[in-house]
Amino acid sequence: MASGRMMRYDDEYVRYGVAEIFLFIEPLKGRRFVHVTKRRTKKDWALQIRDLLQRYPKARQIRLVMDNLNTHSIASLYETFPADEARRLVERLDIHYTPKHGSWLNMAEIEFSVLSNQCLNRRIATIVSMRNEIIAWQNNRNNRQTPIQWQFTTDTARIKLKKLYPNL
Repeated sequence: MASGRMMRYDDEYVRYGVAEIFLFIEPLKGRRFVHVTKRRTKKDWALQIRDLLQRYPKARQIRLVMDNLNTHSIASLYETFPADEARRLVERLDIHYTPKHGSWLNMAEIEFSVLSNQCLNRRIATIVSMRNEIIAWQNNRNNRQTPIQWQFTTDTARIKLKKLYPNL
């Protein structure tokens, strides 16, 4: 600094940490459940699955469409819970994986985009603040029962994913 010169300062990027976001969507009812954790391990995923199943105690089975992430497997349930509990959870799941390199098929990717644009489009200093912001966003979306307008049909899939479908 010198007399007569503009004040200068160094704008340094400060990383406060990272957070992981688990997102479950019930697309036809326009409901979503979002949970923020400090990490993304097999145990974290297994705990989220147990919580999901507890939200629907009367459902005999829940169809779960998800990506092929290494933590997203039934083995994670057996590593986290006693065998009898893990088996009970697994029996209530009907798991379908999106094709590799096909995350654009994943409705969760659409919802993550909305979440990013409406809620996470700025730096949030603490995980507690992030949780509070996301809960407010989730409650607002759920109260409005905002469904996902899914337009990808089986016929479209057979064209775009021709190599994945058998010839009929």
